Amino acid sequence: MNITEYFRSNNVDAESIELIVTIPTYKRPQQLKLTLQSLVNQTIDKKFAVIVMDNHEGAEGAQSAKSFMTSADLNGADLNGADLNGIVILAHDRGNCHAYNAGWKTALLEFKNFRYLAVIDDDEVADPRWLEELVNTAEIFGTDLVGGPQIQQFKAEAHNVWKRHPVFLPHYERTEPVPILYSSGNVLISRHVLEHMPSPHLDPMFNFIGGGDSDFYSRCKREGFTFAWCNSAQVLEDVPSQRATFKWVNARSLRNGSISSIIDTKRSRNRLKTLAKSLVLLGISPFRSAISAIKNRSIVIGLYHVQVAIGRLLAEIGVINEQYRNPENK
Repeated sequence: MNITEYFRSNNVDAESIELIVTIPTYKRPQQLKLTLQSLVNQTIDKKFAVIVMDNHEGAEGAQSAKSFMTSADLNGADLNGADLNGIVILAHDRGNCHAYNAGWKTALLEFKNFRYLAVIDDDEVADPRWLEELVNTAEIFGTDLVGGPQIQQFKAEAHNVWKRHPVFLPHYERTEPVPILYSSGNVLISRHVLEHMPSPHLDPMFNFIGGGDSDFYSRCKREGFTFAWCNSAQVLEDVPSQRATFKWVNARSLRNGSISSIIDTKRSRNRLKTLAKSLVLLGISPFRSAISAIKNRSIVIGLYHVQVAIGRLLAEIGVINEQYRNPENK
């Protein structure tokens, strides 16, 4: 794994760190500072450290993180960035999964006593009680992984239909144990999960299509690890204008179907079985879409089931949209 340490804050006391927060970043230097500031504002009384993984050769994110951690000023505002314990690394192998793997490997090597590792994306801002709520939920339910909602923040001009579309909505609505998680943009993982699961944790085959997190959770479930959802552990995520369009939502829906097919094939190791499932889902998808369209009073929302089914079938013939190939457009 090709990793270079770019910066380490002076106040990193590895032995006393109980929590790690990892942040993969790619060409979002200003948004990253807002993410880091939301971590400064956390109310949790446990000591935590931040690991920023920059996956772009220009290292804009690494420079931004270093600037934040060594300065208390952004546009004249006092950010107390120097209060963060942190390490900034360069993950030189391009790809979403490589960035995550670099951060998780660094956490295991550098911090011998942490109990939990959390993940937040570089376009998200955490609620002040985010970490506290995730940890409390893990300990209350005794689960190994805990997810939380990514609350989408749309531009004022965004049509209301996108705010209700499945690609933008959290998978669960209540704090409770759940069968599985799907997203890594807001998650807490127990250390023993990372120690048990083989490295690399996220399969690089998902680097540019996404879904490495869903595949990881699927493998964790097969190993007997348990999951919970914490509805109060919220992060706010900006939705760029280009995402609130039919073109982007259609691409994401097709991609979701492709990922589902790929994970099914990996799990069953039976291509014909996955193909049969994809054909069945395609056959019933018009009926599911019609019911959804009527229920939601939206043809666009109703189309989701058909789009996912088509995406599954496209994956069977090797046609997959690599939305993460150009992350600035994802």
